[in-house]
Amino acid sequence: MNIWTYIAMDFWRNLRNVGNSFFVIVLPTVLFLFFGASMSWSDVAVGDGNISAWTMISIACYGAAMAATSLSGSAAVELQQGWGRQLALTALPHGGFVAAKTAVALGIAVLPVLVLNIAGVLTVTDMPVGTWIATALLTVVGVIPFALYGLAIGMAFRSDAAVGTATGLLVIFSFLGNAFTPLDGVLLDIGRFTPLYGVVALARYPLTGGDQISVNGIAGNDPLWMVLANVIGWTLVFATACLMLQRRRTRRQ
Repeated sequence: MNIWTYIAMDFWRNLRNVGNSFFVIVLPTVLFLFFGASMSWSDVAVGDGNISAWTMISIACYGAAMAATSLSGSAAVELQQGWGRQLALTALPHGGFVAAKTAVALGIAVLPVLVLNIAGVLTVTDMPVGTWIATALLTVVGVIPFALYGLAIGMAFRSDAAVGTATGLLVIFSFLGNAFTPLDGVLLDIGRFTPLYGVVALARYPLTGGDQISVNGIAGNDPLWMVLANVIGWTLVFATACLMLQRRRTRRQ
């Protein structure tokens, strides 16, 4: 089996998984249509676009992070449970398996971003074309720390249930990350230190220029360096956790 065949098969297998597809693609789209595109205030101006665009970006970040976490976590669990030894009997090397799983995770993570942006085009969502492209690309970039997050959880606990818990925690991260509803005050201050906050703020940056929107208007401005510090910081935290867990696994072998 070559790597491209494995990528195609695994991508299709994950896409046919009704549970994964629902939570990764269908649920975020429904949330956007209900809370973003259909509200009476959806066409209120925000930055270079409107509130519907602001909501679409944040929910796309949530969907992409959910996809990356679940797939990378499941891949780690498969390796821990001995799937790697089975693959050793084929022509696909261990490095090829990791590369294939990474490609599948990125491919699945792109789907909610693509579907949500199509839904945005078909609704009241409004942004300049350049801003639209930039926010979509930055949303995909935001997958990286959560791919590492899922990988670390999978290596630490070796259980599909643990990966399910990790994806469940993304709901809390999304709330504190200012993705589901505009925060202000103490909650916004706390949220700035959580993993999804920087990803969402970075994806929205072309739209808002760092302005944080609240129910009372502008709740301040996050400079780009602070947003990048959050994304890079959590990426390093999760990457370090992966390296430490891999070394622990190697020592046990």
